[in-house]
Amino acid sequence: MEPTILGSDVATLVFAAALGLFLGLERELSEKSAGIRTFAFVSLAAAVFTILDQPYLLAVGGLLVLLLGGVLGARGVVDSRETLSLTTSASLLVTYGVGALVASGFVLESVAVAVVSSLLLVLKQELHGVAEALSREEVRSAAEFAILAFVIYPLLPANQRTVGVGEVSVAFEPRIVWLMVVFVAGIGIVNYAIVRAYGGRGIAVTGFFGGLASSTAVVGSMLDHVSQNREAAPYGVAAVLLANASMALRNLAIALFFTFGTGLLYEAVVPLLAVIVGAVVIAAYTADWSIPVDIDLTTPFTMRYALAVGTVFLVVLLVGGFAEDAFGTSGLYVAAAVSGLISSAGATASAVVLYSNGTVTGSEATIAILLATAASIVVKAGLTALSPNRDFARGVVVWSAVLLATAAIVTGAVVVL
Repeated sequence: MEPTILGSDVATLVFAAALGLFLGLERELSEKSAGIRTFAFVSLAAAVFTILDQPYLLAVGGLLVLLLGGVLGARGVVDSRETLSLTTSASLLVTYGVGALVASGFVLESVAVAVVSSLLLVLKQELHGVAEALSREEVRSAAEFAILAFVIYPLLPANQRTVGVGEVSVAFEPRIVWLMVVFVAGIGIVNYAIVRAYGGRGIAVTGFFGGLASSTAVVGSMLDHVSQNREAAPYGVAAVLLANASMALRNLAIALFFTFGTGLLYEAVVPLLAVIVGAVVIAAYTADWSIPVDIDLTTPFTMRYALAVGTVFLVVLLVGGFAEDAFGTSGLYVAAAVSGLISSAGATASAVVLYSNGTVTGSEATIAILLATAASIVVKAGLTALSPNRDFARGVVVWSAVLLATAAIVTGAVVVL
């Protein structure tokens, strides 16, 4: 067998033994049946069999390692010194694989496996704590996200597909549509973790990060709070404004993420930042941010919600593309405004895809995004207008109008320039 990148077979054997010692250190400190010497021998044996280029010996050695792990596990139970555990047996098998990797020339890979495995052994308490703290809904959401991102997405065709009706047509990439579903689900998971960690520490966190997952949920929560406590109107207004800020931030993230490799949609940055900054500034002066507000998020995200957003995205993309092809930019604007009443994220992503395809210009896409964002702000103002707490309803409507006016002025300036 040719010498590995370590320079010689001797260096390879020494390095394999060293990684075995490293992996066995935690087991030794934990006073397990197998310690640093056993782990070093296992890794060294794998390296020897690999250098000899004898697949039969390597396979027999692997079986012997499995047998050794079983014997050590049974011995621990008989001696009553430790409960039945497969951790030591599994780590021995991994160590055997590390030795084979080193001898095969995969030095960096072997180091990565050794480091990750060592972390898994050392962080036992922390990992068990996280597992015990997870609810059934959280585990289910994690599994669903894995299916969305790592199973379905790679199976979708990467090439463009064209849908035509009569003489009008629109091109789209199925993977881009599904990426929107993954994007929304990912935002929901990150936001859920933040709200779980800091949700009771004030309106700044619960309003803003609650809005990332669902700004409508924030409005619903505020309607309940202000109906029970009329004095809560100021921070209720602030929470809705912060939900608008997070909604605009999400749309800005979509606009930049989906155009990173095709020509950044920089025209959308300043108008959306105007909405974000304006909402945060207003919220800072309308409420006591130290008052705790509970946002009821029972799960990181739901498959139904993510698929609904993806469906809206696809529908808006097709309708917007057909409208733009048939009626020009005015058709796109109408489609964006109407769809923004349901999902500003879907409307934003659709405008961005049309921009990436060269169907619309940056200024046209920016106007469509702002119309969808404005429609979402209007919806929240309309929901709060029904509140019996008139101070709350009036505050949301007035400050929402200020936000819309500011965004309109900034957008006009950007388009003109």
